Amino acid sequence: MIEPLPRLTPAPTFRLPKLVPLQKWRPAAANIPQTPAERQRILRAARNYVAEFNPVPPLPIADLQTHADRLVAQLHCSPEFRDYVGVLLNNELWREQLAGVPFERRLLLLPKCLRVEAKCPATFDEFGLLCKHCGLCSIQDLSVEAERLGYAVLVAEGSAVVMSLIQTGKIEAVVGVSCLSVLERAFPYMEAAAVPGVAIPLLQDDCADTNVDLEWVWEYIHLTAADRTRRLDLGSLREEVESWFTPAALDEIAGPARSETEVLAREWLMRAGKRWRPFLTVATYRALSGSPDAELPLDLRKVAVAVECFHKASLVHDDIEDNDAERYGEQTLHEAHGVPLALNVGDLLIGEGYRLLAACDADPTARVEMFRVAAEGQRELCCGQGAELLWTRQPDVLTPLQVVDIFRSKTAPAFEVALRLGALYAGKHDECADVLGAYSRALGIAYQIRDDLSDLGADGESDDIAGMRPSLLLAIARDRAKGENRELLDRLWRRQVRPDSAKVEALYRELKADQRCEHLLESYKEAAVRELAKLDHASLKGLLRRVVGKIFNDLEIKGWCREQEQENAARRLAEPPPVAAA
Repeated sequence: MIEPLPRLTPAPTFRLPKLVPLQKWRPAAANIPQTPAERQRILRAARNYVAEFNPVPPLPIADLQTHADRLVAQLHCSPEFRDYVGVLLNNELWREQLAGVPFERRLLLLPKCLRVEAKCPATFDEFGLLCKHCGLCSIQDLSVEAERLGYAVLVAEGSAVVMSLIQTGKIEAVVGVSCLSVLERAFPYMEAAAVPGVAIPLLQDDCADTNVDLEWVWEYIHLTAADRTRRLDLGSLREEVESWFTPAALDEIAGPARSETEVLAREWLMRAGKRWRPFLTVATYRALSGSPDAELPLDLRKVAVAVECFHKASLVHDDIEDNDAERYGEQTLHEAHGVPLALNVGDLLIGEGYRLLAACDADPTARVEMFRVAAEGQRELCCGQGAELLWTRQPDVLTPLQVVDIFRSKTAPAFEVALRLGALYAGKHDECADVLGAYSRALGIAYQIRDDLSDLGADGESDDIAGMRPSLLLAIARDRAKGENRELLDRLWRRQVRPDSAKVEALYRELKADQRCEHLLESYKEAAVRELAKLDHASLKGLLRRVVGKIFNDLEIKGWCREQEQENAARRLAEPPPVAAA
């Protein structure tokens, strides 16, 4: 049994959040980019295109298609993506106008197919679905938050009711979740009324039990002119942070290395990594500083590099404790240079982190608080790692809740330290410390669950089964297993048998442990976003909401509406054949 662990900030006992049923998605349609990276590339290109050419909305659909064709040609991507590119361009055309419309003059339009049709207790009236707030789907969370802000909310197919509302003049902007068929029918009305409208496509090519990229919806719901970071390009910001981890940049930030040990520590610091933690520090400062477009000060770079020093030190020690031979596709530090030297480099990186914090020109009171936050985060992380190490000495079955608590203690403190150091350097720590703590806990657990899922398969990032580390997949599978399978998983937990990774992963799929983890991943991401509702600072709220999407940008858009496909097929059959050219 794991002993209760001290927390960086007071927190309630963790419970697994209520899960939204996971839908079975069809393969992605050919006219939608297949990868998050490609969709992100197209989105950035759409924003650059609008900024450069500045088309004036509302655009007739023919003009929008012309701009979409131009952008498709510039990107050298498939012409099949034109409709998707057109949606992104139209959203960017209206983005700033939407931000300037008060919440109480906006409409959130959700499709009824987001509900779990077989279990939904809601009824309908002439305006659409009357949600019973049963918690089975995302409609409840989205509508409750939108209404709290002041939106009118409709859950309906949309066309007639929305157009009548637009024509009354009471609605000045629309945030719509829909398939292309509904968007296509609504477009002429919104164009004629010059109503700012943004559209979030459904993620499934069906008309029942569909799903949507919730982070995208949350972003548009909360978009406001008060958020001064709404134009900030998070991709470019992350690239800027990455540029600080080169030899010349580190020499400027931390001074030149003065010994072979420091050179080795710098090499480890520069090794591949996602840099999420220093990115979070910089993003928080950007949001709170009041000058999101100003050049980032050198002292902020010292704070951000200090955060990465703490993180990389923990990885050096973690690799030794887990006896891992590789990280980032290369030898771990202790494999290449031996355990004593690796331990020393890890300790040096911790000291280097504190040295950089001491060297930054922050308010003296804030600097003292930085030391305290970093020290408590280090303590919390070590307690979480210690709980896992003590388990390895006497391995026994862990429940999903116990695994989640280890995740919280091992991963969340680094996120919290990163966020709070950015807030402290910006001089705005007191007003957001509690929310940053709760947000970090949900974000850290989600991040660790995603790591568990990323380890599955032959191309997995690592093999938690062979390494026999506490795994949420293993805990959930064991809870669901019966008979011989349960006995096998019990012996695996107790390290009484040599694990067969392929067989265990087959059990995960059979018992749907992977689906349960995917449910939990989405639930903790949503929990992180919900915590932000408690913030009064619009820029920090908006930026951290987008950060969730940036970190977990792994959803696939799965196609369009089945009903529309049927309508298109029927229309093609009804059309006369083309006349052959003479």
